Amino acid sequence: MISRRLETKIKEVLAKSSSVALMGPRQIGKTTIALDVVDSTPALYLDLESRLDLEKVRDIRAFYEANQGQLIVLDEVQRIPELFTELRGIIDQERRKGNRSGLFLFLGSASIDLLQQSSESLAGRISYLELFPIDVLEYAAENFQETATLWLRGGFPESLLAASDRDSLEWRQDFIRTYLERDIPMLGPRIPATTLERFWTMLAHNQGSVLNATHLARNLDVSGVTIGRYLDLMVDLLLVRRLQPWTSNAGKRLVRSPKIYVRDSGITHALMGIESFNNLLAHPVVGGSWEGFVIENIMSVAPVRMQPYFYRSAGGAEADLVLEFADGKKWVIEIKRNSAPSLSKGFYIACEDIQPDKKFVIYSGKDTFPMGDGVIATSLNAVMQEIMNY
Repeated sequence: MISRRLETKIKEVLAKSSSVALMGPRQIGKTTIALDVVDSTPALYLDLESRLDLEKVRDIRAFYEANQGQLIVLDEVQRIPELFTELRGIIDQERRKGNRSGLFLFLGSASIDLLQQSSESLAGRISYLELFPIDVLEYAAENFQETATLWLRGGFPESLLAASDRDSLEWRQDFIRTYLERDIPMLGPRIPATTLERFWTMLAHNQGSVLNATHLARNLDVSGVTIGRYLDLMVDLLLVRRLQPWTSNAGKRLVRSPKIYVRDSGITHALMGIESFNNLLAHPVVGGSWEGFVIENIMSVAPVRMQPYFYRSAGGAEADLVLEFADGKKWVIEIKRNSAPSLSKGFYIACEDIQPDKKFVIYSGKDTFPMGDGVIATSLNAVMQEIMNY
């Protein structure tokens, strides 16, 4: 059992908020972590994909009154967004009694943005948290072999902890198949599973590339608008990240299209049938895969309102990651897979354009050392720790 950092945060937020929404893709461990969190608290768990549990909440007020004094955990809450209007009345009623914390814990496998649109009636009464896949600080520390395993298999618990690489790959392939054939149709979109699988696989092959909707549309024989719809769906399901360009420099001709990443590295590799670490190292996607892996690990420790971007100009200036913090400070990060990092002229030009407060190169080694011009070469673990201490 891997201890998840978010457990402590969930307890803290439940202690001061009427309701908490814990979001994350299916099979990421939301139910396990939720049950661990409430283990010492009187609680009721309902899975809204169960017909029986769904019937129990048809009259949520009556159900709540029959189970007062218990934290109610509602799993897959995005299935019945109309529930939130009734929950507002319950929460307000409890607040008038002085009960202002720990009433509801919602679990969902749609994006926080999507759930916020559905739960506008709970504004000021709900806090949102996202459970990411297991990251290097939770699993690998500074161990190279464990980091390699995490990168290859990804951070879904059952994939990461499988008995072998073959078992892990089979789990991920089953996961992909289940999403395509069962989970996505349950959410409403009528998209042929084979078409969506081709789209998902194309994104994996182009991991970390700037979105070219025209190219994707031509290969799938659909319109650019349809590609946008497919992409929105995968982003909403927390399976794909759309990394926006940093465009604050009005005097430069900048790339305006987002970069696209399949968020979990293990899913990226499963879509391409990569089973072993040696196969990964020999595959053309290895650079983009490492870049996406690093970005997702960094985002797993990102503070509230920190925004990630990339930077690319028509003149060749480029930085893999720009972090903009709530206080306006900026960090620029270049991501290198090799153990002896070197920087291009384009990175230095990007830094001149952005004027960051800190400049890092994340590479595969453990040591931290200066590279000149204020650039620090360091490990992924060290940058994550620094962000957590920011």
